[in-house]
Amino acid sequence: MRIGVVTFPGSLDDGDARRAVRLAGGEPVALWHADADLHGVDAVVLPGGFSYGDYLRCGAIARFSPVMSEVIAGAQRGLPVLGICNGFQVLCESHLLPGALVRNDHQKFVCKDQRLRVESASTLWTSAFEAGQEIVVPLKNGEGGFVADEDTLDRLEGEGRVVFRYLGGNPNGSLRDIAGIANERGNVVGLMPHPEHAVEVGYGPGTDGLELFTSVIASALVSAVGA
Repeated sequence: MRIGVVTFPGSLDDGDARRAVRLAGGEPVALWHADADLHGVDAVVLPGGFSYGDYLRCGAIARFSPVMSEVIAGAQRGLPVLGICNGFQVLCESHLLPGALVRNDHQKFVCKDQRLRVESASTLWTSAFEAGQEIVVPLKNGEGGFVADEDTLDRLEGEGRVVFRYLGGNPNGSLRDIAGIANERGNVVGLMPHPEHAVEVGYGPGTDGLELFTSVIASALVSAVGA
């Protein structure tokens, strides 16, 4: 499976995301922000970092980059898309996911290994997990507080679209301890913690993050067999 990883000016974790794809058994493909072509990839990862310097709002400028027109169109057709940290912010700015990410409520950058609970194993990116499973992956952000109006929050909860929830204390003020959400079809997932930093023993807090990447590869194989 060919998984594209977009590099924006200011991306920091694109190399780590490509490494995670490779360790999961996929073929990483580097995608450039200014190139309006996904080069036939089967899925896309929007990595963490500070795209375009986080000017205006985090992800606000990246949303208008040429590659995002193709990512948005692909996602609407069912292309699997994962947004990590800054990538989550870009997905919200692109309206592929609802809500927004705002400055941490304590006004400080947070960097720690974070416990999460998997709330949904029904997305293309979480099928290798079990609902209720607890995992640990690194978290590093300054504007990671997920916010949305009450109706949107109730809809996300009611439709099972809250994918990850913070455990052991809320690190950034995210409403309802939400760490990650999905779109209605479950092909688009955004989360603030960094699964690509937990994919190999000895480098990070373990390998829990690898399951997001193996999930989407396994989902693609199941679809191919079913076809």
